[in-house]
Amino acid sequence: MRYAPKPKCRYKKGRRLLPGCLIVLLLLTPVSSRAVTDGLKIPNLGESSTSLFSADYEYNLGQWWLKSFRRQAPTLNDPLVYNYLESLVFDLVTYSDLQDRRLEFVVVDNPTINAFAVPGGIIGVHTGLFSYAQTEDEFATVMAHEIAHLSQRHFSRGVELAQSQSPINIAGLLAGILLAATAGTDAGLAAMTATQAALQDEQLRYSRANEAEADRVGLRILYDAGMDPYAAPAMFERMLAATRYSSSNRIPEFLRTHPLSEKRIADTRNRARQYPKRIRPVSLDYQLMRARVAVSLADTPEEAVAQFKGQLEGNPRSREAALYGLTVALTRAGRPDEAALALDNIWSEQEQRIEYIMADADIALMRGRADLAAEKLEARLRISPGNHPLTMAYAHALQQGGQAHRAEEVLIDQSRVKSTDPGLWYLLAEVQGLSGNIIGLHQSRAEYFILVGNLDAAQRQLSYALQLVGNDFTTSAQINERIGQIMDMRSALDKG
Repeated sequence: MRYAPKPKCRYKKGRRLLPGCLIVLLLLTPVSSRAVTDGLKIPNLGESSTSLFSADYEYNLGQWWLKSFRRQAPTLNDPLVYNYLESLVFDLVTYSDLQDRRLEFVVVDNPTINAFAVPGGIIGVHTGLFSYAQTEDEFATVMAHEIAHLSQRHFSRGVELAQSQSPINIAGLLAGILLAATAGTDAGLAAMTATQAALQDEQLRYSRANEAEADRVGLRILYDAGMDPYAAPAMFERMLAATRYSSSNRIPEFLRTHPLSEKRIADTRNRARQYPKRIRPVSLDYQLMRARVAVSLADTPEEAVAQFKGQLEGNPRSREAALYGLTVALTRAGRPDEAALALDNIWSEQEQRIEYIMADADIALMRGRADLAAEKLEARLRISPGNHPLTMAYAHALQQGGQAHRAEEVLIDQSRVKSTDPGLWYLLAEVQGLSGNIIGLHQSRAEYFILVGNLDAAQRQLSYALQLVGNDFTTSAQINERIGQIMDMRSALDKG
């Protein structure tokens, strides 16, 4: 029996994109949306009344929030895009004051300009941000801002200030972040507007101060990482231009989670002038990821084909990335011969680039040559052992080629280093079903359901596995131990 992943969210042509960059630490927003708050149960994690929450307390909050988020939001399951985001952010973090570097990332399948930081090291990005940020430096501007929110511990500081004036509901605060991050700015702003009377002037000033501090610290991170500080005002100008075409610009600026104004852009421009301008070459890594995301955002692969052909008739920022996007789109459109011709135009000088090797393997799969795809991926893995996108693609090729047992071995090894990837457990369950390892299938499904916050389904899967174990006492003990851990998680939620 198969279970389907959450359906991808599709946006019809002509639908207006939601505005602005929702940099969501809704620190001081007393969200009263009961449905959302009830949907996000915060477990009893121990003492949290210190002036600043401990790093472990924040980390655990973030992990519970992420599980709830995955259950409700359409996410992009693209290991290449995820890997790029992880690499860029960890590079930026090197130049920050962030002490706790246990970070988790999520890419949301949503065309709005949006990124968010959640206490405990959760950083999220909507695919729409890739569309609007024209350069890697512009994209990194937003990521550096989010890192600054985390490094300055704005969540703990905001809760401390709010609690000094009135009792505060942590679940309500995190539910506000969840609402805004899943539904986009309109729903988040509606929740804020519904309770605006409760917002005190001192809290609003503090929230604006948080944003100003994140702008300042983020700009320093950007410069120290070797990027162009002038990308920050350029990106803010792009965001502000996007808000002008939305009805939400009627919302008073002070109620926006990430207020954008000419004054703020001017302040950022003035700060940027403190640093020398840097002229940086086009980042092919970033432009390739923009191309992948553009294919995923198109209504159909054929629409993406037309989009990239149009770009190639003009003067694209990166012709190589446009050809790569065309390759990916043609492959998904079921046109592998044309895709191979497009790929031949770009990879002769970079034949070891992972993106091109994976594109070549996808073409082989589309031609019914799963064996050739697996061979190409395995050869590249010998150069980059453990690379997650390559490993996932290799396991998929093995699965398609009827080598489910080998795919299972590959994914079990990878699960030891990427245990928090829901996509890995989902694929592992599929290949275990094909290989006849039904006990393993139920165990992998359980891990998937834990990561997406469905503890009841996880426990049911382990119960099914337990019924099949027989006299294998070692496996039985492992399953019972995991069931006990799930029961502890549920108990913590019930006490929260």
